[in-house]
Amino acid sequence: MAAKLIKIHPENPDQRKIEQVVQVLRAGGLVIYPTDTVYGIGCDIFQPKAIEKIAKIKNLKPEKANFAFICHDLSHLADFARVSTPVYKVMKKALPGPFTFVLPATAEVPRILNNKRKTIGIRIPDNNIPRMLVHELGHPILTSSIVDEDDVLEYSTDPELIFEKFENQVDIIIDGGYGHNVASTIVLCENDEFEVVRQGLGDLSQFV
Repeated sequence: MAAKLIKIHPENPDQRKIEQVVQVLRAGGLVIYPTDTVYGIGCDIFQPKAIEKIAKIKNLKPEKANFAFICHDLSHLADFARVSTPVYKVMKKALPGPFTFVLPATAEVPRILNNKRKTIGIRIPDNNIPRMLVHELGHPILTSSIVDEDDVLEYSTDPELIFEKFENQVDIIIDGGYGHNVASTIVLCENDEFEVVRQGLGDLSQFV
């Protein structure tokens, strides 16, 4: 069945439309949505079959995929990641924003992703659509960009082109306007130190 294309205003998302998307997430569906960087593809973190579907679309094995969690804010961070006070202070300043902070994972995360990874990426994008989805869902969304890191194409920014490419692979595509074609900055946090492992849209030097 082909995906639905739903227009949602990024600054003032329609609550009914948000609830419609969340119902699909709860049922194990896949959703493509805007962030503050490129468009992302995601699912409910507690839907293993949905996680496998995303890995297949990305041509990855679930146990080797570098997925991240989109959170609404930092309030549930400790459920999924171990974070020190210095790292937390930087994240509090930098988020919401175009960063993925890679942190030591709690025991909950490997169980969800069925892998042996000891880290998890945390995203709190500066975009109300994904954050409202997470808030309504009640827990994070697993997320991955819809573009290969070395192959940023036009379809990563135009919702209608995204729809043409993915309409038979996902359940809902949210049109939240044109996206960026630069991904988030990935920051590895170890021993209270920050290492930028991929420079993207975010400038970490403003916050450390």
